[in-house]
Amino acid sequence: MKAVVLLSGGLDSTVCMAVAAAAGCELLPISFDYQQRHNRELACARLVAEYYRVENHLVITTNMAAIGGSALTDAAIAVPAGDVTRHDIPATYVPARNLIFLSYALGYAEKSGADRIYIGVNALDYSGYPDCRPEFIRLFQQLADYSTKAAVQDGRRIAVETPLIDLSKKDIVLLGTKLGAPLHLTTSCYAGGEAACGQCDSCLLRLKGFSEAGLTDPVKYSGRP
Repeated sequence: MKAVVLLSGGLDSTVCMAVAAAAGCELLPISFDYQQRHNRELACARLVAEYYRVENHLVITTNMAAIGGSALTDAAIAVPAGDVTRHDIPATYVPARNLIFLSYALGYAEKSGADRIYIGVNALDYSGYPDCRPEFIRLFQQLADYSTKAAVQDGRRIAVETPLIDLSKKDIVLLGTKLGAPLHLTTSCYAGGEAACGQCDSCLLRLKGFSEAGLTDPVKYSGRP
């Protein structure tokens, strides 16, 4: 049983990797160098892949900075101050990112004979991104069922798995800890420094999750020993 795992190097995608591993899947992680403003998350993704001793970690190079429109791809757009109560779509939203990433993952799954794609989208403790919602995943699944030779000719459906979609960040931390996920190798910070900033949306949500789980985040933060 093979599973393509979208692996960003962050907390959620790494816990997804752990879930796929616990299900007995042969792991086929796929990561993206999309010309984001920093490459720390990609370095973390490589470390996570090495931790799980995967035979093939596919890294796709694309250029979403050419499209722009996001604080994660355009240095002229400031990363906003963190707000764990935010429900509007922030400047860190990357236009159509999950749609593009899932499309690559679907092609990779079809070519590799995988019958599952794992993606760590979350609809509870998240930053308001439209492509993290259950509605988006449901519609992409319908598209996948009609857009591959595997499904149309061979009757081989490739399922999009979202094991974290209804979990709080606390529950994701607890699940990752239970499964032995290498959370110490991950990054969630939008700033991309060696030490996490502790101030952006992603850092605040992550810290909130660890605090509510009664655990200490194992990664380094600015101003914290």
